[in-house]
Amino acid sequence: MLQSFETTASPEHGARRLQDLRKQMAAAGLDGFLVPRADAHQGEWVQPRDERLAWLTGFTGSAGFCAALRESAGVFIDGRYRIQVKEQIDQAAFTPVPWPETTLESWLRQALPNGGRIGFDPCLHVKRQIEQLRHALTGSAIELVESENLVDRIWNDQPGATEGPIWAHPHTLSGESSADKRARLAAELRAAGQRAAVLTLPDSIAWLLNIRGADIARTPVVLANAILHDNSSVDFFIDPARIDTDLGTHLGDAIRRLPPNDFAATLDRLDGPVRVDEGSAPLWVTNRLVAAGCEIAFAPDPCIRPKACKNATEIAGSRKAHLRDGVAMAELLAWLAAQGSAPDLTEIDVVKHLESLRRQLPMFVDLSFETICGSGPNGAITHYRVTHDSNRRIETGDLLLIDSGGQYRDGTTDITRTIAIGRPGQRQRTCFTRVLKGMIAISQARWPEGLAGRDLDGFARMALWRAGLDFDHGTGHGVGAFLAVHEGPQRLSRLSDVPFEAGMILSNEPGYYREGEFGIRIENLCVVSAAPPLPDGDSRPMLQFETLSYTPIDRALIDPTLLDRDELDWLNRYHAKTMALIAPACSAETQDWLARACAPI
Repeated sequence: MLQSFETTASPEHGARRLQDLRKQMAAAGLDGFLVPRADAHQGEWVQPRDERLAWLTGFTGSAGFCAALRESAGVFIDGRYRIQVKEQIDQAAFTPVPWPETTLESWLRQALPNGGRIGFDPCLHVKRQIEQLRHALTGSAIELVESENLVDRIWNDQPGATEGPIWAHPHTLSGESSADKRARLAAELRAAGQRAAVLTLPDSIAWLLNIRGADIARTPVVLANAILHDNSSVDFFIDPARIDTDLGTHLGDAIRRLPPNDFAATLDRLDGPVRVDEGSAPLWVTNRLVAAGCEIAFAPDPCIRPKACKNATEIAGSRKAHLRDGVAMAELLAWLAAQGSAPDLTEIDVVKHLESLRRQLPMFVDLSFETICGSGPNGAITHYRVTHDSNRRIETGDLLLIDSGGQYRDGTTDITRTIAIGRPGQRQRTCFTRVLKGMIAISQARWPEGLAGRDLDGFARMALWRAGLDFDHGTGHGVGAFLAVHEGPQRLSRLSDVPFEAGMILSNEPGYYREGEFGIRIENLCVVSAAPPLPDGDSRPMLQFETLSYTPIDRALIDPTLLDRDELDWLNRYHAKTMALIAPACSAETQDWLARACAPI
């Protein structure tokens, strides 16, 4: 199995570890210390050695942080983790803090009315974070102090770094050579009067050099740093022993391989202006360049936007990956349907079966994230991860939420379906159909160029809002091309002001959750494309979404009386296309099930 079901949270150790951390804070003359989820590359998924937040608090979510003070300790979590955090931390030692509703600065001001010194590791925080926090604390007598990592001081059995294989991502899948990418970005640096750009995001480096790796689970990247120069050459800080002959030939002479320990000294020798992304590069990078007297040009990582706008080859690969993945999902749902209304199954049984189906598919490499499979009340935990301890038997009347995806050499998938076990209740059907209306609204959206996620997010929520309901996560995130399943800068979110561009891939995943009862989410991936002109439209360019994911939506949960004619037509077209695209590659039994699941309403 790729997915483990071990319980990794250890809240029973939290109080003692917090006490040890406080001893280190006192010795360092600090009144508090910040413990983020991120590693030195600001990754969402990190190696075991970088799981500092989970080790200290027990909370294993992919986002959040802890502010540990001498008398209190807050674990800051967003809406996805409000239920999970309460189950994973010792609430006698740590207090869940709803974030961003409660900001760190307001919490610190209240906890330290007379001021104090708050330590942080500059390798794990970016310049923008610290500057914004310092500004927000102006006049509070609270001081932010750079510090060694105090968690690492007390984590006596902290794992070492792990190194996986590295391989070339071929032109047949990337659609553009590394040389062409580097030349294009180097020309942008020259036009901006910049001599080099510091790259610290592993997926940016993987995209630029057309490589993939296995240094962390679920995301095929190499944990490394790089410097792109204005002559299109690159300093790639990687153990040379990890580069075999074939990969060395792929990289070529213009990509210099240097030991990781040379990164700091190379920064010292750079001639400016040097581009640094203050939103992703660790603060210590800026500090090092400033100490060396190098002029810094703060600007976004030059790889982020072109990486987000997939080329024709990458989009074609994603379409193929989603069709294969759709076969696995159809086989799973047909298998579930065959179990009847009282299946003798647990959540782990479903996860294992889905993984076995995906592993049989061509070009499959890994899961794109740990499969979320929550039945009944577990479905209300947005990022639920089933363990042997939490594993629940699926019961008649449950809603079963399955959010999963795969990493294929030609694309990254992410899909969610909510399934009724037995005959659903009317409230379940009503809530599900309102979520479906939001998903269809995004799928059908057309909008003028220049609009961003914040402009479209409300389309997914309107049917829920009209019933006094909502969900506490974004409607969608960007997705990579055989890279990170969560990729920026684009998002379908009221917080996102990044304009959509053709080639961007996003998820479309509205939901609704009733704590202690059920969770609902329906998710497809889609790609932004140019919208064709309409006969009575004006000449302004517009964009639209092309759906990539094809898996039936549970008819038992749909209340057709809540759908208008246009929505029913979209659903019937979607199911007809699902049948046409997916059925030919499915087993005979699944083809029969698909014919029923995709029949028009």
